[in-house]
Amino acid sequence: MKNNLLKVALAQISPVWLNKEKTIKKIENSIIEAAQEACELIVFGEGLLPGYPFWISLTDGAAWDSSVQKELYAHYVRNSICIEKGELTSICNLAKKHSIAVYLGIIERAQNRGGHSVYASLVYINERGEIKSVHRKLQPTYDERLAWAPGDGNGLQVHPLKDFTLGGLNCWENWMPLPRAALYGLGENLHIAVWPGSDHNTKDITRFIARESRSFVISVSSLMQTSDFPKDTPHLDKILNKAPAVLANGGSCIASPNGEWLVAPVVDKEGLIIQTIDFNRVLEERQNFDCVGHYSRPDITKLAVNRERQSTVSYTDS
Repeated sequence: MKNNLLKVALAQISPVWLNKEKTIKKIENSIIEAAQEACELIVFGEGLLPGYPFWISLTDGAAWDSSVQKELYAHYVRNSICIEKGELTSICNLAKKHSIAVYLGIIERAQNRGGHSVYASLVYINERGEIKSVHRKLQPTYDERLAWAPGDGNGLQVHPLKDFTLGGLNCWENWMPLPRAALYGLGENLHIAVWPGSDHNTKDITRFIARESRSFVISVSSLMQTSDFPKDTPHLDKILNKAPAVLANGGSCIASPNGEWLVAPVVDKEGLIIQTIDFNRVLEERQNFDCVGHYSRPDITKLAVNRERQSTVSYTDS
């Protein structure tokens, strides 16, 4: 296949909610299926592994000193991913075996922050099975702040894949102008936007980012229904009491560099959405607008980015 063409798979799937082992199996099956279709990149939704903290809005998540909230949070942390302990190794091995790059939304149990707080992180694994960046969501949104810690700029990085330069953000980070600009300035021309689910998130911002950046934009959302809650979930009866039948309907989509739909949002359908994109479309649209190139004035406005990985303690060993 020509270097300007990239075959991508959008994995619009549900997790086995808060069960990391079973969710990893679903992710692995999606990678294998994408590889069988000769895909070169597969993208999964925000926090898919092991799932979005839907319980917060359904069980009075802001109640102080609540045993329900404490027990659910402990269950969440136990099922979150510790990269340093090799919990993504099987996924990396599949990426290498099938020469497919992966963007995967995880809930990360960060060891350099003590291992007890969790982050909504977007992990990039290249086609050689190497983890090249882990972007911790800069600012959790609204009730997410009761479960997720704020991240840092270390993961504001881009990655080469054939002719493309890939970068990604989590959910409402995609509405933040400066993180977007940080990735544009690194040469991003294929923007990955991951979401917990639903077309109300993806239907506007996907096309807007494409038109602003003159890049391809891939938005990938998960699915979630009440039937996806495992029976052994702590306090499941309380969660189901207020839960709608559908908590996330998908809405995964692709916008072209002119801001028009290549794949309009797909709702209520589980599986892979596969499309081939052509890098030449990026060059065509940059002819009349390039927001960090010929249509910029760095002598007047520019952005400073701190990409240091933040940690509470630094050690000097003798």
